[in-house]
Amino acid sequence: MDAPAAESKVIDSFEMHVAGIESADLEQLHALSVSVGWPLRSEDLQFLRECGHGYVARDEIGRLTGSAMWFPHGDDFATIGMVITSPRLQTNGTARWLMDHVLSDCRGRNLRLNATRAARRLYHSLGFQPVRTIYQCQGTVRRPADLTTPTEQSAVRRLEGEDLAAVVDLDAGAFGVSRAALIGKLFAQSIAYGLFRGGRLCAFALCRPFGRGHVIGPVVAESDADAITVIRQHVAAHENQFLRLDTPVETGTFATFLSQSGLTVFDTVLAMSRRGKGRPEVVPGQNLYGLASHALG
Repeated sequence: MDAPAAESKVIDSFEMHVAGIESADLEQLHALSVSVGWPLRSEDLQFLRECGHGYVARDEIGRLTGSAMWFPHGDDFATIGMVITSPRLQTNGTARWLMDHVLSDCRGRNLRLNATRAARRLYHSLGFQPVRTIYQCQGTVRRPADLTTPTEQSAVRRLEGEDLAAVVDLDAGAFGVSRAALIGKLFAQSIAYGLFRGGRLCAFALCRPFGRGHVIGPVVAESDADAITVIRQHVAAHENQFLRLDTPVETGTFATFLSQSGLTVFDTVLAMSRRGKGRPEVVPGQNLYGLASHALG
């Protein structure tokens, strides 16, 4: 069982104090993310705060030196993200201290996160195990010459409010648990396309402003061809603009389509999970072609 974390800690001769992330000045939080090279907008950070819970570390004069968040989906599951420490303190235990707070809040839950190379050792020491690699694909969009089209038995269209329940159900099957509240929030700020067969939603892709441009995700589909069909709408709409998609798919026609569209692999993170005591394991499905974000899964 994760023990309660201390409210203050001496790190590098400075006394640090922990506070709720909701108390942090948004400009300071943005500056912290920029310090580690994360291209998040203030709007992206505020959206994360509205979706989850978390902590920040402050030094004696009020500067932010770290953050960590968790995002609940029901009572049994959560994702962890926004684990940042000031570059000068990355080896001094700040991240571990903040993670102790998060894990205390999440006691008993199944947990999932996406780990940078620098953080993998920390998460492994906390009981997280590797699941799969996530490929951060991004770039300036160019429209590939060969764009697949729906078959006669299927149709792709823009999704509206009445489609939200079907999107939530399809996402739950791919992600492993229902995250209805999050999908509702994402849907409200996204343009979404869906692929239907016989009146049934078979695939969808959301796209919203994020970071340096726009991000496609989540994306759920039954096959590479279906995934391409729903994301190509967003690709076409953002030609010559910056676009990003985080995917567990390394090879095949979907990966080729991304590359041909200008979304090449920029970096990778490692999806990791930790099973809650007495909880059945939650495993993401093969139908999840695109993440909402690294923090949200």
